[in-house]
Amino acid sequence: VTGSLPISLQSCQCLAWKPRRVGLWPCPVESQHVVAGYSDGTIRVFSVSRTEMELKMHPHAAALTAVAYSTDGEMILSGGKDGIVAVSSPRTGMTIHVLADHKGSPITVLQCTRKQYHDFGVEGGELWLATSSDRRVSIWGSDWLQDKCELLDWLSFPAPAGPEGLESLPPSLAAFCPWDHGVLVYVGFGMQKEALFYSLRKKKVLRKISLPAFATSLSLSPATPFMAIGFGDRLLRLQPCPAGDPQDYAGHDDTVHLCRFAPSGRRLLTASHSAVLVWELTGA
Repeated sequence: VTGSLPISLQSCQCLAWKPRRVGLWPCPVESQHVVAGYSDGTIRVFSVSRTEMELKMHPHAAALTAVAYSTDGEMILSGGKDGIVAVSSPRTGMTIHVLADHKGSPITVLQCTRKQYHDFGVEGGELWLATSSDRRVSIWGSDWLQDKCELLDWLSFPAPAGPEGLESLPPSLAAFCPWDHGVLVYVGFGMQKEALFYSLRKKKVLRKISLPAFATSLSLSPATPFMAIGFGDRLLRLQPCPAGDPQDYAGHDDTVHLCRFAPSGRRLLTASHSAVLVWELTGA
């Protein structure tokens, strides 16, 4: 740790790194930025090299639950506890879109990915998804320069009534599949304990992978066809895709609530209540 960012009296709920510019690797430290979402509805952009806040915006009336950069780093997507999604420009500090499609249910995931031009019949070079805790996923095609944002698909996954004695349901999580373009993976509380692979082109679930329990965290490797899945019983699973024998690991002392692959796919970061572990994936 070479420095610390300014402390706020509000609690930080979510973080995202600004993506590096295409063709620029390694990313110069002076261009590295982090965006953070706070409990007072603000999003704040920090310079890593200067360890100071550069911008503060207030696009939400409720606490932030998810934040992400667009793939080019020119826009910030943020989601709140009330289900509102905002799209803001870190250059101007202005909020250019407010989407209420998930209103009433906290946003659990926001993710952006590049797409081929004219894929799926919508303009622009970016797809992004929003997932809310009521098991709904919306997928959008966007052209930020042209101020266009079009709904591409809307998914709603069924579930039985919440079981007695369970204080909170497992989170609803979705992610674009890096090795199978046009496919997203969804896990969450549902009729079965499973991961679902949904095709945006065919508009249907292509395959399912059974899980030992409802997932509490999810990450897809950007380099190899592997998923990392965390569970509430301190278990971490590495699952080869589309098929193969899973590898289960213990090491956490509580629910594995965060999984994140490194861009190389060679390392995996996982976190629980009181521990952060870094795994070296020698066989992946």
